[in-house]
Amino acid sequence: MTTSSRVTELGTNCEIAALARHYCDLIRKAADDGAWLKAVADLLPRLHAAIASVEADCSCIDHSDPVDLDARFERFTILRGLLGDRDSYWLEFDSAAEGLNAMTGSLADDLTDIYSELEQGLRLFDLDPEYALAVWTSGYEHHWGRHLIDAERHLVTLGAQSRLDL
Repeated sequence: MTTSSRVTELGTNCEIAALARHYCDLIRKAADDGAWLKAVADLLPRLHAAIASVEADCSCIDHSDPVDLDARFERFTILRGLLGDRDSYWLEFDSAAEGLNAMTGSLADDLTDIYSELEQGLRLFDLDPEYALAVWTSGYEHHWGRHLIDAERHLVTLGAQSRLDL
């Protein structure tokens, strides 16, 4: 690897870490900021573009890192409460004939899963930035990338309806 490509890679790592930190800060402080949802809607496309452009060696990933389900559920519950009727959305296979209760998409779930994956990577980033990037990339490809796409789609819909301000 040339010095130039190494510097570019380091810059990309730092950019993704900065976006991840900003996202996690927005989610942690959501209850204190009525404009947090608009800020998340603005940030997610940048995060998406940054992580999608990365090629990392994911073969070294240890997926045995435990998930704190209680903390995850607490974060989900807070976000769901803040989002209220903005939380649920239709997925392709939902049956509209069954009414609004048949919506299975949850913005709170999407945002929580993205948060959990990014937060895990941030804990690793200070120790080993390349490993953290591989963890983020692997998680994006296998899990949180779908949540990111669903969240972006729903946030665009909410924005078009002028419903991003809480």
